[in-house]
Amino acid sequence: MTGACLARAGFNRKAAYATLAMTLAAEAPDLDVLWSANGPVAALQHHRGITHTLIGLPFDGLIVLSAVWLVHLWRVRRARAEVNKPGTDASDADTSGSRDSVIARPLTVAPVRWGLLYGFVLIALLSHLLLDWTNNYGLRPFFPFNAHWYAASICFIFEPVLFAVLLMALIAPALFALIGGEVGARRETFRGRGWAIFALFAMVALWGWRAVEHNAAVQLASTASYGPAETTGALAGSDSAQQIVSAKILRVTASPYPGNPYRWHTVVETPQYYQMASVDTLRSTVATDPEQDLFYKPASTPAILVAKRSWLGEVYLDWSSWPVVTEMGPTAPIDAPAGTPDWTAVRFMDLRFLYDTPMMQGRSGPPLSGMVYVDAGGRVARMELSGHVQR
Repeated sequence: MTGACLARAGFNRKAAYATLAMTLAAEAPDLDVLWSANGPVAALQHHRGITHTLIGLPFDGLIVLSAVWLVHLWRVRRARAEVNKPGTDASDADTSGSRDSVIARPLTVAPVRWGLLYGFVLIALLSHLLLDWTNNYGLRPFFPFNAHWYAASICFIFEPVLFAVLLMALIAPALFALIGGEVGARRETFRGRGWAIFALFAMVALWGWRAVEHNAAVQLASTASYGPAETTGALAGSDSAQQIVSAKILRVTASPYPGNPYRWHTVVETPQYYQMASVDTLRSTVATDPEQDLFYKPASTPAILVAKRSWLGEVYLDWSSWPVVTEMGPTAPIDAPAGTPDWTAVRFMDLRFLYDTPMMQGRSGPPLSGMVYVDAGGRVARMELSGHVQR
């Protein structure tokens, strides 16, 4: 939708196939989903990988441009076949130029400019990276020279407000064209430029608004008091007051909720534990649940060390910026054959996604969580990611 709006903002007037090419390019980096054919761990390893990097974008662009060129070639050949049909009146054709030029003119309103179109494709590809950067999953645009993950964490993976604005910008011109057709208004060659520009400005404004609220959420989480309640007074058994003893805060992150720019899921790291909270920047409140929001850092065990060295463990810890790796104890997968001895299960979770929204039940089923099973011999027996087994 962003690629289509970019094209309608004026690029489609400069080069033929701009709308098609920029729409495809805005989605092209997600070609890395093809890695899921090799299993969920391979999918995580390559998701937002080389196709989402600055060094990979020119190659993404060539793939998109090649696809559009094939569409153009097919249209030209079909037009030639129509012209060459027996009985076709070609007396109006301009024979002063090549057959390609004669056919190409009626096929596209804007001129066919492949070099310029490639530049437009690169702009649409960059828009994909920018949109991915705004959510809390992140991306590595400078890989392989810099393996750091960057995430602004200002928008949910699906932002309803942004979706509605883009959808309106794409649908409204067609609706007004129908109304105009009913009253006999002249049909515009390139419709929707104003709507597209409005949607793009609204997108930037929404990002700015959410960035301000994100900073406010981080500030509120950084200054709140956390930690187990401790009894004050001479006798621990008396009715003395309870106070929260704050620990040293090492770092803070805030993850967005969809639709509401004032509500944030925050995670604070201290030397001993992680503290999650729900922050309301409109009311300047920080709410926590002592039974669910406090995670003490688990001690390392032999099973955890084995799990971290597994394929899933290395990929997960390379991606996750807020991982919690916990030994779950002796167990066996539900679908394990009868007689299979219990394995030691080690769970991988990312605290950034451990919260509930209308689109995600992060508490009961943490998204992007993994499980590594270690057998009695200290070997990796099985790996699962988001409930899917790596074969």
